[in-house]
Amino acid sequence: MNSFPRPVVVVSKCLGFDSCRYNGQTVNDRFIHLLKPFVEFITVCPEVEIGLGVPRSPIRIALQDDKKVLYQPATERMVTDQMIAFTDQFLTSLADVDGFILKNRSPSCGSGDVKIYPGFEKTASSTRGSGFFGGEVLERFSGLAIEDEGRLKNFAIREHFLIKLFALARLRKVRDEKTMKALVQFHSRHKLLFLAYHQAGYRQAGRIVANHEKLPIENVLERYEEQVKLILTKTPNYKSMINSLQHAYGGISDGLTKEEKIFFLNTIEEYRDERIPLSTVLHLLKGYALRFNNTYLLEQVLLQPYPVELVEITDSGKGRNY
Repeated sequence: MNSFPRPVVVVSKCLGFDSCRYNGQTVNDRFIHLLKPFVEFITVCPEVEIGLGVPRSPIRIALQDDKKVLYQPATERMVTDQMIAFTDQFLTSLADVDGFILKNRSPSCGSGDVKIYPGFEKTASSTRGSGFFGGEVLERFSGLAIEDEGRLKNFAIREHFLIKLFALARLRKVRDEKTMKALVQFHSRHKLLFLAYHQAGYRQAGRIVANHEKLPIENVLERYEEQVKLILTKTPNYKSMINSLQHAYGGISDGLTKEEKIFFLNTIEEYRDERIPLSTVLHLLKGYALRFNNTYLLEQVLLQPYPVELVEITDSGKGRNY
């Protein structure tokens, strides 16, 4: 349980890797700094790649004949075609990728909350959408762990991102091994986690693993991977997560004192009320599992779905519904 694969993550280069923002600055993001020892980053700055330089006049998205275009107001330069061409070339060249962390609100990298202006004239009005590069990432890689650095300041969103990212990285290793044994082991170890996310989805994944149709392993893995991405689409409902936590608790509760049982159940209520993050409850459960040498629980990914060094309780102040 303490051995983690290194997820492959595409990241906006300005997020602590290079001073390539339009104003020649960089964004020193704490979360990305913490991630560096545990993931393999592929950095990209689409705006620099299409020749806009550093520093540069800002670009923006506008509507022209109801179509989105990318232009530079200060120079009146249109860069739509260049951005589309680079985006296609870069994303097509990617092989095994598990996730993306993109600069929020960027007209190139933004995956959401990007200003889209109704025309080229100066105006305060705008709608919101995705950037050219970020929007294409969502279109081509919708099943992967994709977030912008702004949303990742919320601990519930950050936990979900990390859970999904490392699950997909583990699944990629299974795909590389290409054996039913590895797939069965993966499915078994992720039982409590996947049940917390999507009970019906987990049962469907089990039917795929059973492979009653006797399909080739390549087909089984392809179908299973799509099902896992479906299971991990949304942050789990906290009630479903509590069900999995209580299921895990049932495996060790007989050995606990009355006071310990009360303490754990109170901890569950603190999680329910958003006073503590999921990682706190999981840490407590893993301590009990170690104490009683409960091998079943210790093999469950739910107890430590990502490296403990990445656990932080800092939060943007917005709760689960952010």
